[in-house]
Amino acid sequence: MRIQLLMLGKTRRPEINAVLSDYIKRISRSCAIEITEVRDGDAAMKKLDGDRAAVALLLDAGGKVHDSTAFAKWLGELRDRGTREAIFVCGDAHGFTDALRERVKQKLSLSAMTYSHELARLMLAEQIYRAFAILSGSSYPK
Repeated sequence: MRIQLLMLGKTRRPEINAVLSDYIKRISRSCAIEITEVRDGDAAMKKLDGDRAAVALLLDAGGKVHDSTAFAKWLGELRDRGTREAIFVCGDAHGFTDALRERVKQKLSLSAMTYSHELARLMLAEQIYRAFAILSGSSYPK
């Protein structure tokens, strides 16, 4: 399975970029992962339309909430079913266009709290890494 973090806008804060890069490197030991930064929702739509077979999720405060164990189980089931790619769509400070919200039906919430888009990206990467650690039986998540 391959994971793509499709991010609207750029992560500009160097300290967040450094930690994000570290988690991406860690995740890459368990599966292929790539960050794609696009300018806006229209560019994200083009990326998504190019790969209709992928499972796409929108990070959204109103989305489904999982604890880390349930998220790991869900990600493991995707992997075990042979899902080729999972795309996590991460918004920018302006959120998402209506067209993008309509295109990506599955929504995932990291928390009931609101976070900056840069911090949410980092938290998502950490949770993906944690999920693979849980699936492998690693001591990391304890």
